[in-house]
Amino acid sequence: MPPEDAYTATPFLPSSRRSLPALRKAAAACRGCPLHHAATQTVFGAGKATARIMLVGEQPGDQEDRKGTPFVGPAGALLDRALADAGIDPAEAYLTNAVKHFKFTQSEPGKRRIHKAPTLREMTACAPWLAAELAAVKPELLVVLGATAGKALLGSSFRVTRVRGTLLEEEIHGRSQRLVPTVHPSAVLRSDDRDAAYQGLVSDLKVAARALR
Repeated sequence: MPPEDAYTATPFLPSSRRSLPALRKAAAACRGCPLHHAATQTVFGAGKATARIMLVGEQPGDQEDRKGTPFVGPAGALLDRALADAGIDPAEAYLTNAVKHFKFTQSEPGKRRIHKAPTLREMTACAPWLAAELAAVKPELLVVLGATAGKALLGSSFRVTRVRGTLLEEEIHGRSQRLVPTVHPSAVLRSDDRDAAYQGLVSDLKVAARALR
């Protein structure tokens, strides 16, 4: 097994059968980068293997880290509402993150854990999991939630503000993939004008809904 400073999850993937249950079980033991030390657990994707749409965020948050499921905190609740308002059934989507462990700072034990953005090395280390999820689900459409997810999938030059709400087609992990970039729902929660930011998110998701018709 390579050292953690090799920054790759590849040796932890199943060698043969790579169904979502097999991937989820294997990911629980991932030591492909040092983020697993502080995190409570691996937070793998959730949803149907037959989902037509996959939404990719940055990384788990505090509540996701504790519960082991993506998008179960305030940002996840807002995303569910926005999906429904855009005409997409949240129960029919597959939800995941570019990085599977919660990265945070903490002034001292017991204090609030503050989200910290993953580095390019950490995103690259985790990329084999996301590639395997894409291969297992084969979604018709990706929704890229925020700049970090976009950089993980499309490279460091990605800027969500330039392409949000547009239907793109790019080669991702060896397959042609249609995708719609938008902001991460946590950005809506941080916005000074939350109503306008929310409507912007819904508008982008409506582009995704139309692409699935």
